[in-house]
This record gives sequence, structure tokens and C-alpha cells, in this order.
Amino acid sequence: MTAPGQQGAPRLRGSVIIDEIKKAGVQYVLSVPDLHTSAGLLRPIAQDPDFRHIRVCKEDECFGIAAGLTYGPRRSIILMQYTGFLYAANAVRGVACEQKLPICFMIGLLGKEPGVPPTQSGKFGVRIIEPILSAMGVRQTCIETDADAPRISACIDEAWRESRPTAILIGGRPEAQ
Repeated sequence: MTAPGQQGAPRLRGSVIIDEIKKAGVQYVLSVPDLHTSAGLLRPIAQDPDFRHIRVCKEDECFGIAAGLTYGPRRSIILMQYTGFLYAANAVRGVACEQKLPICFMIGLLGKEPGVPPTQSGKFGVRIIEPILSAMGVRQTCIETDADAPRISACIDEAWRESRPTAILIGGRPEAQ
């Protein structure tokens, strides 16, 4: 695999992720401030008039807000790191899973090695995310490059079609344009 920044290296551009979120009709983006995705995702989203960006203090707060939005025609997505997901696991269980709500969340896998499946990561926190999601019955997909990005809108649409939570794992650092 080519090192990041070299010509031909697989890329994950924030603009491609944002285009897929828009394609799925998402209007609200809920997040906790995050340095890992700030340049590639959070800043562009906060400045985009197509989104209402809601900043919260703790990840579990996102799930109550997202749940409320599902009772109208408003689609939302939650952006968080894997540490925030672990913190909010009870809210995921109680709000998204037990209520069978179409809550979609992107989990940044900070420190995941490029090309290595999350369950084989050298980072314990990254390695346990997929098994926890599977135990909760949450469908998930991992996005590492621009070529993977079309799965984002498909996952969001599926969550709404089936009224169930879904997780999109971000295995690379979204690049700013």
C-alpha cells in the first residue's frame, strides 16, 4: 500500500463523505467536537447551509436528539469517535436498538491501521467496536477510501427503510479539500 500523501494512495475525502450524506437526505448532523475529523468533516458541515449542525457535550445526548428527529421527516446522522461510542453504548442500546429507530451514526476509528480490518487492529478499542455493534444487532459497514463512500447513503437509506439503527465505521482520516 502506498503511504498516505503519495501519488496513488487511497484517499478518503471529507467532501465525498458529505456528498453521500446529502444524497441520503440528511438534514441534521449531531456531533461532539473532534480534532480527528474537524478539518475534513466538521468544519465543512458546520459551514454548509444544507445542514443544521448540532454540537453536544456528550455523545449519549446525540441519541435522544436523533430519536426525536425520527418522529418527523428529519434525517440525521451522528458523528463520533470510537471512544464516544463506547461511552454512549447504553444510549445506543436503550434508544436506537430497543426502540428500533433509524438512527445512523458514523464512528471514527482513530488510529486504525490502513488496510487492516477493524477486528484485527492492534488497538484494543478499535478491535472491539464491530463485535459490540454485532452483539447489539446494529448493521455496520467500514469506509476507508472514496471508493467505499457510496455505501454511506445506502446504509442511511436502509436504516430508514427498515427502521433500525446502522453504523458507518470511518477507518481513515477524512481529508480536507
